[in-house]
Amino acid sequence: MVDRNAAVRPAPALLPALGAMTLLQALVAFALFAPGVVAPRAHIEVWQLSIFSCAVFAVGIPASFWGGGFIARAGSLRIASLCAAAIVVAMALAALGSTAALLAAGICLGLAMGPETPASAALLARLVTAERRTFVFSVRQTGNQIGAVCGSLALPAIAIAFGPAWCYAVVGLCALLAIVLFEWLRPAYAVKLVPPPKLDLRARLALMTADRRIAMLALASMPFSAMQVSLNTVFVTLGTRELGLSHIEAGMALACAQAGGLVGRLGWGFVAMRLDAPRMVLIVIGLGMAFCAALLGLDGGSLSRTWQFAIAALFGLTASGWNGVFIAEIARLAPQDRIGETTGAVLTASYAGLLVAPALVSILDGVAGLGAAFFALACLALCGTVALIWGGRANASA
Repeated sequence: MVDRNAAVRPAPALLPALGAMTLLQALVAFALFAPGVVAPRAHIEVWQLSIFSCAVFAVGIPASFWGGGFIARAGSLRIASLCAAAIVVAMALAALGSTAALLAAGICLGLAMGPETPASAALLARLVTAERRTFVFSVRQTGNQIGAVCGSLALPAIAIAFGPAWCYAVVGLCALLAIVLFEWLRPAYAVKLVPPPKLDLRARLALMTADRRIAMLALASMPFSAMQVSLNTVFVTLGTRELGLSHIEAGMALACAQAGGLVGRLGWGFVAMRLDAPRMVLIVIGLGMAFCAALLGLDGGSLSRTWQFAIAALFGLTASGWNGVFIAEIARLAPQDRIGETTGAVLTASYAGLLVAPALVSILDGVAGLGAAFFALACLALCGTVALIWGGRANASA
């Protein structure tokens, strides 16, 4: 069930809820970036950052899968407050600086990352019309880019001027202010809560597998997520090692990719809304990211600088721009009283892609090189795209 009973009274305004849920995702991304950004000043090693990231995703997977039931009972904005509180605790732990503290911080942040997208889907799905759903969900997904940009620009300056602890303090303070906002908005969206019956593990899995269209979305999201996290984490290394770029040039190319991702999250949502064809848009996105990864991995070094930057922007447009259309399509296909649970179940597959991708890329890099790793990711993304096509045709013939 969605988190409130819309039949009791007219739905409240969309924009405050959209802004609040976009802020929540931005906060999660802001916190996720913090340890990596302060690492040089705080003397945090790469292996410690890996422990932090693995803890976030390892906890985020079950938190997303099981969080839908809590959303249906507590309401999306109360869940948003709890997620923000988890961010505050995570930043307080990270400020301690030890490996154990970073591990504990990752666990707390995973508790925030897992439920935030299902909570947003459950709230926004009942406030937006079907015609605008894809674009609204795409706007909401820009929170990830907003948080990443804020973390990349603001936190290094704070770390240099005041020290690493102040970076964590700033993120925690933003989360505290967000709690005040979420609790202030909550009464406006509160109606009598009618929790649906609890679902066991088999019933939750059935939400994802009963409809082949949803199952294929979950399957495709694994390589799509793997591509996205690889673009964000190792593209600079690909640029310096395989594409012949300097460190600064590789950073600029990644900036182009991030800008492309921000444009993509809005642009793809608008296109899907205008064409009323979200699955077709996802297929085009999948083909685009596969093409970019294969081209850069196999022959990117032979391209001119202009083309390398252009392909990087197209790479970001596709590999970082698919999320909003994806979440909106889940909300459209899910049982309308189980949007939160269905979104959480499907995102479990997405987060599995995030968790496995770093290890897969590392293994392939050691065996055949980073270019070959990106070509393998391209092949997996192409398989995910084929799954989307097959799922769509199965529905058409039903």
